[in-house]
Amino acid sequence: MDTKFHRLTTSICSKDSMTTPEPQAHLTHVRTDGSAHMVDVTDKAITTRTAVAEGYVITRPDVIEQLFDATLPKGDALPVARVAGIMGAKKTPEIIPLCHPLPLGKITVDFQRMEDRVRIEALVKTTGVTGVEMEALTAVSTASLTVFDMIKAVDKQATITGLRVLEKSGGKSGDWSVER
Repeated sequence: MDTKFHRLTTSICSKDSMTTPEPQAHLTHVRTDGSAHMVDVTDKAITTRTAVAEGYVITRPDVIEQLFDATLPKGDALPVARVAGIMGAKKTPEIIPLCHPLPLGKITVDFQRMEDRVRIEALVKTTGVTGVEMEALTAVSTASLTVFDMIKAVDKQATITGLRVLEKSGGKSGDWSVER
């Protein structure tokens, strides 16, 4: 474990942290006294920023068939989940405390049929001073929860898994993607 991080977390969790705060140790959302704060992004460059995230809802093959044939007892789940994912991305700063509100220019939520699961992918794009990884993750999370809600009547053991950022572009840290 990184010793600076260990000292910081020990300081945050100890009674003595009120009198002897440890250095920040490069945790951008934590002040030297251990309290959380929103990062100041006012001096950052405005760039086009994009993030792509994915997640999976695992269920039985017969439920996947109902999901993609729009024959679930609760109705056609995928259009509902798409709209929920878009709404989730737009509401990210309301549910993730330290996220900055962003003017989102593009949000897509897509579904890929697999044998025992549905893969959900979201792309979020903005022009701004901070990235949209959290918005992409929130879009996938919200869409996944909506699919789960719509299939739980026919599969109480469905599972949501694999939530992750696949790629991001823009900003000071540059572009990156995971190997797929």
